[in-house]
Amino acid sequence: MNPLVAPEAAAHPLAGLTALSVNLNKVALLRNTRHLGIPSVLRAAQLVLEAGAQGITVHPRPDERHIRGSDVHELAAMLREQWPQVEYNIEGNPLQNLMDFVRAVRPHQATFVPDSESQFTSDHGWNLPADADTLRPLIAECHTLGVRVSLFMDPLPEAMAHARALGADRVELYTETWASSFGTSRQAEVGAAFEATAKAALAAGLGVNAGHDLNRDNLAEFLRLAPGTAEVSIGHALIADALELGYAETVRAYLTCIHQASQST
Repeated sequence: MNPLVAPEAAAHPLAGLTALSVNLNKVALLRNTRHLGIPSVLRAAQLVLEAGAQGITVHPRPDERHIRGSDVHELAAMLREQWPQVEYNIEGNPLQNLMDFVRAVRPHQATFVPDSESQFTSDHGWNLPADADTLRPLIAECHTLGVRVSLFMDPLPEAMAHARALGADRVELYTETWASSFGTSRQAEVGAAFEATAKAALAAGLGVNAGHDLNRDNLAEFLRLAPGTAEVSIGHALIADALELGYAETVRAYLTCIHQASQST
């Protein structure tokens, strides 16, 4: 059993605070436009971890449009040797290439995402209980390997008990609708759905993660709605901010958002 998988309370060095996992896909996307190896995915991981991030996330798609298989393995080796306390989260569709990486690397967490190979970006969660029979044996295999499983889910409170019944350890709430409604007349309505879903997940015995389009503007308010959130995975906005502010200042800014949310709940 991977020692960082359980107990849940040990997943973050500051008990009660949401962990920040940095998704490095966009660093790899920029690198892949040339053949120079820059910017370096490994160097980006080092810099965000030195600045205080608690996790690294990658989503290696079959076409290797950004994160490549070699990145997955090189990051695993670096984290194992230099940052053993850091959580490694690999996202992807378990019906495509994700399980090959899980078997080879045994990350701390595998996040199951139902995206197609041609999909531009992740844009919906699993359909439960319809997908239950497909997911159940894959979740069980991850557990045999000592890997925590998080299911990428839409904000549907009624689906949380189904996720837990499958054996999932956590759900990652797909937060695009929160981001797109933030600052509009729909914010309160959309926020209420996420609040209810987070509460239902916790009541069912699930941990709660969140990700997709979270940024410095909307993160703190989201965490006030869902104060039990264990981890946020942030990539696009964080890397975009880092182009202007640098990795270290950007990570500190996101950690400040997390601290602000914890102080107001």
